Amino acid sequence: MIYRSKAPLRIGLAGGGTDVSPYCDLYGGAILNATISLYAYATIEPLDEPKIIIEAIDRNETTSYDNMDQLPIDGTLDLAKGAYNHVVKKYGPVASGFKLSTLVDAPAGSGLGSSSTLMVAIIGVFAEWLKLPLGEYDIAHMAYDIERVELAMAGGKQDQYAATFGGVNFMEFYSDDKVIVNPLRIKQRYLWELENNLLLYFTATSRLSSTIIEAQSQNVKEKNKESIDAMHNLKEQSVMMKEALLKGNIHDIGRILDFGFRFKKQMAKGISNSAMDDIYEAALKAGATGGKISGAGGGGFMMFYCPANTRHQVKKTLASFGGSFSAYQFTNHGLVSWSI
Repeated sequence: MIYRSKAPLRIGLAGGGTDVSPYCDLYGGAILNATISLYAYATIEPLDEPKIIIEAIDRNETTSYDNMDQLPIDGTLDLAKGAYNHVVKKYGPVASGFKLSTLVDAPAGSGLGSSSTLMVAIIGVFAEWLKLPLGEYDIAHMAYDIERVELAMAGGKQDQYAATFGGVNFMEFYSDDKVIVNPLRIKQRYLWELENNLLLYFTATSRLSSTIIEAQSQNVKEKNKESIDAMHNLKEQSVMMKEALLKGNIHDIGRILDFGFRFKKQMAKGISNSAMDDIYEAALKAGATGGKISGAGGGGFMMFYCPANTRHQVKKTLASFGGSFSAYQFTNHGLVSWSI
C-alpha cells in the first residue's frame, strides 16, 4: 500500500498577524483567509526493513535512520522528524520502516503558509497510514503544537487551520489556544470575480518569517502602542473584509487591502522594504486599488486587487521588477488523504 495526503496553501486576505501570541492571548485575534490550488504533498511507503527514509523532493534533500525511536532535531528536515517523534510519543512505535516523501508547490518563506501546510500534510499521511482517530481541530492543533511548541518555530496559528479546513474562513483566536473556524458561505460569482481580479505576484525573494514574527511579538510584550494599535486595525480589517465578501461588495476589497497594507507595516520592522514599497506603488499607478504582502512580510508573495481589466496593465508594469505571477484558483476543501 502507498499512503498519500495533500493540503492547500492559503492567502491571507485580512487580519494577518493578529493570530500571533501574545497579541491574540491578550486581545483576541481575527483573520480572514482562503485556500488556493497550490499544495503541500506527503507520501508514505512502508518498507520491509527497520529503516526510516525522509525525502524532500522539492528541496533535493534526503536523510535516513536505522534507529526508529526518536529522530534527532538537527536542522535537517525537522518538520517531518518532529511530526514522526510526536506521533510515536503519543501513539506508540510504528509497525514497520517507511519512506516519507514530501513536496510543496511554493518555496519556504513564500508567505503562503508553506511550512505549516506541509506539517498538516505530514500529520495527515501518518493518520491515514496508522488510522489515527483525528478530527480537523485535532490535526490543526497538533500541527501547531509540533511546529510552535516542540520545534520552537515562531509563527501564528492561522496556517495550520486553513490547511486542515480549507475554503474561505473567518477565524478567531483567543487565549489558551482556543481557535474558532467560521466557514463563510460566499456566493460563487463573488469568488469568481475576486479570483479574476486578485493577482498573486512572487517577488522572487523569500525571507525568514520567524525574525519578523519575533519582533512583532516583542512589540506587544513591550506594549508598543503603535504596533498594538496597528494590530487592532488589522483585526477590524478582517471584519470589513468578511462583510464585503458576504454582501458582494467586491470592489471595496482593494480599499480594504490598502487599509491593511498601511497598518501592517507598523506592526514590526522588516515587514516591508523599499523594493516592496516600489512594487506596491507601481501596481497602484497601473490601476490596482490595493494589495498586501502575504504572510509575515519581508519578501515572498504579494497580491494586488485589480478591478475592471486593470490586471493586464498591472502585470505589464510589474514585469520590470523581475518577479512572476502565479495562476491559482480558490479551493473549497482542506486536507485530504487516501491509500492505494
